[in-house]
Amino acid sequence: MKPRLFLVIGLVIFAIIMLANTVLVVDAGHVAVVFNNLSGHLSSLDPGTHILIPGVQKAKPYETRVQTYTMSATYNEGEIKGDDALDATTQDGQLVRIDVSVRFHIDAKRVTDLEKNIGEFYKDKVVRPEVRTIVRLTVANYPVTEVYSSKRLEIQTKSGDALKPRFLANYLVIDEVLIRRVAFDPEFQKAIEAKQIAQQQAQQMQYVLEKEKLEKERKIIEAQGEAESIRLKGVALANNPALIQYEYVQKITPGITTIITDGKSILSLGDLIKK
Repeated sequence: MKPRLFLVIGLVIFAIIMLANTVLVVDAGHVAVVFNNLSGHLSSLDPGTHILIPGVQKAKPYETRVQTYTMSATYNEGEIKGDDALDATTQDGQLVRIDVSVRFHIDAKRVTDLEKNIGEFYKDKVVRPEVRTIVRLTVANYPVTEVYSSKRLEIQTKSGDALKPRFLANYLVIDEVLIRRVAFDPEFQKAIEAKQIAQQQAQQMQYVLEKEKLEKERKIIEAQGEAESIRLKGVALANNPALIQYEYVQKITPGITTIITDGKSILSLGDLIKK
């Protein structure tokens, strides 16, 4: 009985192994490249459950969802652990260190060509070297101040446009290039900070000058108004000297309407002005 039992157990284990190698489940967001050991032919299988010929067909999964490859100076942030930032030289000869991320996906319709000509290590063979080359070439067309600020989005777009045909030639599709951080040589960084401080000081001085100019103009207008007021008062006094008495009375007792001129007679201020 024991030999037969061991035989049955062995057959069951063999059947389980064969079944495991026969049934292939391709997950969502993946395709499988199937290699036929007899014919050497490659084919692809979409997500779902498939049956393979044991010992004849061998499958390898490939992810078709969008992937992100990052090169960063921050440890444990990119594909390579440690400082993996991209070094580039700008149009004016300044060295910059750039953190770059590229989003891409496999061309699922040509995954068998990818397996045949490049293989599963396409990130190391295609993505990394192509991105580093193109971003460096693109950055070389811009002065350092534009790389740091105003032209960063333009550099991203031009890098992505230049990468499209290179990726397609290698069965990949570029989705987006992201320049996430730009760092300079420490001495140049100090120079930039000093320049920014100088610009802020210049803007502050311009504000002070504008304020003083406006204050000067206000005083001129105010003086012109006072001069005109004095001129008009002079004309009025020349025409009616009694206005002096009127203004004197108003300053002593604002709102008064009549005065006693000789100790006996009462005079209306209105009559005084008419004189």
